[in-house]
Amino acid sequence: MSKFCKIFRIIFVVQLLTDVSLTVRYDPNWKSLDSRPLPDWYDDAKLGIFIHWGVFSVPSFSSEWFWYDWKQRGLPGIIDFMQKNYPPDFTYPDFAPEFKAEFYSPIEWASLFKQAGAKYVVLTSKHHEGFTNWPSKYSFNWNANDTGPNRDLVGDLADAVRDYSLKFGLYHSMFEWFNPLYKSDAANGFKTQNFVKSKTMPELYEIVQKYKPEVVWSDGDGDAPAEYWTSQEFLAWLYNDSPVKDTVVVNDRWGKNISCHHGGFFTCADRYNPGKLQTHKWENAMTIDHYSWGYRRNAPLNNYLTIEELLKTFITTVSCGGNMLMNVGPTSYGRIVPIMEERLKQMGEWLGVNGEAIYGTRPWSHQNDTVTKDVWYTKKKSSTGYTVYAILLQWPKAGTLTLGAPQTTTATVVSLLGYQGNFNWSKGPTGGIEIKFPLIGWNMMPCKWAWVLKLDGISN
Repeated sequence: MSKFCKIFRIIFVVQLLTDVSLTVRYDPNWKSLDSRPLPDWYDDAKLGIFIHWGVFSVPSFSSEWFWYDWKQRGLPGIIDFMQKNYPPDFTYPDFAPEFKAEFYSPIEWASLFKQAGAKYVVLTSKHHEGFTNWPSKYSFNWNANDTGPNRDLVGDLADAVRDYSLKFGLYHSMFEWFNPLYKSDAANGFKTQNFVKSKTMPELYEIVQKYKPEVVWSDGDGDAPAEYWTSQEFLAWLYNDSPVKDTVVVNDRWGKNISCHHGGFFTCADRYNPGKLQTHKWENAMTIDHYSWGYRRNAPLNNYLTIEELLKTFITTVSCGGNMLMNVGPTSYGRIVPIMEERLKQMGEWLGVNGEAIYGTRPWSHQNDTVTKDVWYTKKKSSTGYTVYAILLQWPKAGTLTLGAPQTTTATVVSLLGYQGNFNWSKGPTGGIEIKFPLIGWNMMPCKWAWVLKLDGISN
């Protein structure tokens, strides 16, 4: 065989393999769907912004479960609130005209999320109340275009977020608390699918085709099995034929007993943060408000996480292989309140110095240190192998920091992100490393909270 023929054959085989990889199709079953690789952008991103916004933002009392807690659970605090502030015949849908979003500026929001260091944004397209934040063909008169804001809240934010080079995603609740079709299907033991066929699935196909979200964050799967929701069929279409088939990521809330077992990334439970390395990519969906995802007018300052608490949650999440989806709850008039704005900007300030230790990193062999508490690790590929990052939640009180996990070599170099120069170090008496911290003036400190040591030339 001539040299030309050999080269041609190699090119042909490579092209054939490429064509095969591009035509991989997924079947509507969990074995096939779970075999789809997670797009790299998601694991690299690390931080997303979650937004809970809807009619519940009008009463802005108790939580986003206001309607259910009022009418189904009959919580005394909500009943008392309604009796004191609204007439006896007032219904939950009466709140909708007051959901005006008159100060809503998608550009301002997108700019703030960019400043926060987030790489993707996930907006509630519809919560369990059933109100859609887009002009859905399947939610007549109970959507943001027909009542309240009289605009497409989803589409406006999608455009703004992408203008800031962020990924756009949508949360969607599968069930609705008081929808008669859902209640009828539930009463039938989910043997009928009238709600799924006329509401849930048409909405999901609609938002994917119209807004092309690169995150589809499902919720509200309730006690119904995935077969009732036809989740596998939807995901097969999403992965095979949708306009975002090559880049979309999904979570794991697609039916009873599916969470933490099937889907794209796992969420397992709200505020999931296991504190140890997981074998599957996961996400910590959490909120700045300790007690609510939606905005609460009566929330005191101590109900909000401090920046130190947020950073600890974020750092431990990333070290153990997760992403963090940090929630804010805007007001009914479309503003992100100052305390939440401040937290977002503080997060961005920290990432501006220390993002190298976060974005694009992967878990190291150790997640936290074996000797010193509140030290968490990440790693990233470098020209010589790997760089290890030791993230300190506390500044060393003495001039020396002892770390047990890193194993040094003669090529080991230690530096502090945001600070010029290298730190002196010595090998620990029983292994590990002892790092000498120079005296650094307060005005020379690279950041206010959580400091990152960059360790090059580590053998493990």
